[in-house]
Amino acid sequence: MSEPRPSDRHDASQPDDTFEEIVGEETQRDPDLAVIEAGSRTLRTYAGSPQGEAVPARPTDPETDQALRAVEQELAGRWGETKLEPSVTRIAALMDVLGEPQRAYPSIHITGTNGKTSTARMIEALLNAFELRTGRYTSPHVQSITERISLDGSPIEPERFIETYEDIKPYVEMVDAQQPYRLSFFEVLTGMAYAAFADAPVDVAVVEVGMGGTWDATNVIDSTVAVVTPISLDHTDRLGTTPAKIAGEKSGVIKQGATVILAQQPVDAAQVMLKKAVEVDATVAREGMEFGVTSREVAVGGQLVTLRGLGGEYEEIFLPLYGAHQAHNAAVALAAVEAFFGIGAEQARSLDIDAIRKAFAAVISPGRLEVVRSSPTVVLDAAHNPAGAKAAADGISEAFSFSRLIGVVGTSGDKDVRGLLEAFEPIFAEVVVTQNSTDRAMDADELAAIAVEVFGDDRVQVEPRLDDALEAAITLAEEDDEYAGAGVLVTGSVITVGEARLLLGRG
Repeated sequence: MSEPRPSDRHDASQPDDTFEEIVGEETQRDPDLAVIEAGSRTLRTYAGSPQGEAVPARPTDPETDQALRAVEQELAGRWGETKLEPSVTRIAALMDVLGEPQRAYPSIHITGTNGKTSTARMIEALLNAFELRTGRYTSPHVQSITERISLDGSPIEPERFIETYEDIKPYVEMVDAQQPYRLSFFEVLTGMAYAAFADAPVDVAVVEVGMGGTWDATNVIDSTVAVVTPISLDHTDRLGTTPAKIAGEKSGVIKQGATVILAQQPVDAAQVMLKKAVEVDATVAREGMEFGVTSREVAVGGQLVTLRGLGGEYEEIFLPLYGAHQAHNAAVALAAVEAFFGIGAEQARSLDIDAIRKAFAAVISPGRLEVVRSSPTVVLDAAHNPAGAKAAADGISEAFSFSRLIGVVGTSGDKDVRGLLEAFEPIFAEVVVTQNSTDRAMDADELAAIAVEVFGDDRVQVEPRLDDALEAAITLAEEDDEYAGAGVLVTGSVITVGEARLLLGRG
C-alpha cells in the first residue's frame, strides 16, 4: 500500500460508536493495525469538514478577477519579499496614519525557521474551536495571494481583499511620499492584514513573521504570546550564519511581560531566547520541559498523538498531517493557546478535550506532505532548507510505504541547495530537477550539476519546465510492474509546490 487511506466500513456520522467496539469489529486483522485504524476513525467523528477553503481558486466573476489582478500587479511593482531595508519605520508610519489597527485585538506572534505556517493554522483552529473570531496572517502563499490573510479559518474573499487594498491605498501613498523608500510588497500586505482584522473585527490575531523578528514588518504588534518554532540555518545572508545569531534576530518578537512558547531548539539558540525573556520579564514554556509530545502513532490519514500541555495531558488526538514534526508543531500550538487563555501561569486547568480533538482533526496545511493525486501517489512538500527537507524525508518514510520514490525538485537560488538534496538523497531513487517560473528560481542546469554530485549522473534527469518534470516523474513511477508502489514527491520551494498544485488540477 503506497498511500494511507481511511476505511469506508464505518459510518462517521455515528459518534456513539466507542473505540473498543470498533476495535472489536477488526478482530480478523493485525491487532496493532486495528487499534491504529480504529483510533483514527473514532477521533475523526469529532471533526466536521476541514476548516475553510485552504487554497482558493481565481474569482469566477471576470470583473472581480480583473480587479484582483490589478491589485496584484500594483503590489508586485513594489520591493519584493527578498529585498529588505531592515527597519519597522515605514510600517509604523502606516499604522500611525491608519489609527493603529493592530492594537484593536490581542495577538499571538510566531517566528522560527520551519513549521510557522502549520503551527499558525493549528493555533487558529484551536481558537476557532473555542468560538473566538480569528484573523491569521501567513506567508508566502501556495497559490493565491488571498491565502495570506484569513478570517475565521478561511482566506479573505477576493472582493474584501480588493476593498481593503483600496481603503488603505491613499495612506500607503502618503507614507511612500514621506519615506526614503516606498513601502514594500510585504509591508503593504501586513498593513492590509492588520486593517482587515480590525475591520472584521477579530477577537485574536495569529501572525507569522515574514523573516526574522526584530525588524520584520509584522513586529508592530504587542503580542501577549510569542511562539518560536525550531530555528535552523536559513536566510543566513540577512539573519546570521549561526542558530544563535538567527535567534538574536527572531527574539525581537518577545515583548515585555509576554509568554514565550519555545519549541525544541539548538542549545545556543535556546540560550539567546532565554536571555531575551529574562531581559523583558517574559515567562517561558519549553518543549520537553513544560509541554511536549507524550506519544504518537501512525494512523490512517495522519497520526494519533497524546500531548502534554501547560494544563495537563490531552490523549488520543487525531492529527490529519504526516510526520513527527507536525506532532511537535501541534504541541507548540496547544501550549500557545493554553498560554493565551492564561493556563499554566494564572490557572491550573485543562482545555476541553472534545474541543481540542475536534480542532486538530480539522486541521489542514496545504503543501505540507499533501497528497494531491493517486495512481501513482503524488505528494507535495514545501521544504526549502535542509532542516525542512530532513523533516519531510522522515515524514514520508514513516507514513508511506513506497517501493520507489521519485523526486521533483525546483529550488530558489539563494538556498542551501546541496544540503536540501543531501537530506533527500537516501529516499529518492531518482530525481527530476526543474525550475519554477519566478526570477528567484535556480536554473535547472545549475541545480542539475549539484544534484549529479549528490545523487550520481544515473539518478538525475533534467526537465526545465515544471509540467515536463511532473510528467517525467510520473512516467518513471509508472515505468513497469516492478515499481507498482512507486510515488512522486514534489519539493524544494513553496512556489514550485504551488505551481505543481495548479498543474495537477488542485487550484
